[in-house]
Amino acid sequence: MFYAMLVGTQSNSDVFAYRFLPGDSLAFNWDVVMNIAGLWRYMINSVFIAIAVTVGKTLLSLLAGLAFVYFRFPGKWIVFGFVLITLMMPTEILIIALFRFVNQIGWGNTYLALIVPFLASATGSFLFRQHFANIPAELSEAAQLDGANPLQFLFRVLVPMSWNTIGALAVIQFVYMWNMYIWPALIMQGQEGQVVQVGLRTLAGGDQMTSFGPLMLGAVIASIPPIIVFLLLQKQFMSGFALTRDK
Repeated sequence: MFYAMLVGTQSNSDVFAYRFLPGDSLAFNWDVVMNIAGLWRYMINSVFIAIAVTVGKTLLSLLAGLAFVYFRFPGKWIVFGFVLITLMMPTEILIIALFRFVNQIGWGNTYLALIVPFLASATGSFLFRQHFANIPAELSEAAQLDGANPLQFLFRVLVPMSWNTIGALAVIQFVYMWNMYIWPALIMQGQEGQVVQVGLRTLAGGDQMTSFGPLMLGAVIASIPPIIVFLLLQKQFMSGFALTRDK
């Protein structure tokens, strides 16, 4: 990270000379990254998409965890097993079928294509299912006696007890969406709606000689949002996987 920051201030001649001192090209590299390449626009798109997916995934995962623990319905374990199986199916395996489906319903080159297919989370469903299963069943019975419906029980009882788990999932999903490259590069045709990882690829120069100063400066700038998210939620992230029945 330190070396990337160092290269971000240098020209190519400084980089190839292996100088381990700051260069004098920071202003030029900044202009290339922000004004010429327009990295700020890609970062805004990525922030919007990552937040939308993180919030949507968290809500759906909470509902899935609630259903798998507190509801009785035929084939519940079969459904839960199917959800777990999807953990072994990365996006790259489904990308061709997903591309055809998204274009058939008219979502190609839209934010819907970047958000909706990723709202369901097997990881989140499993995480909240395990967490809710460790919460005493007496709380559910007491809530029913008090006349609370399932959603009231979820948001008034379970959510306040689950902030660590929510924080852990939020960090994982935000970083996952922030780092996504293949799917946005495939489904988004224009540059206006592209994400930051695709924007960084444009700084590599394509067939031309790579300018390492702007590329490294862009990489450092692009790493700031996920670092901020992790720093804000690091306590919840570290505690989210260590919850016990006593807590």
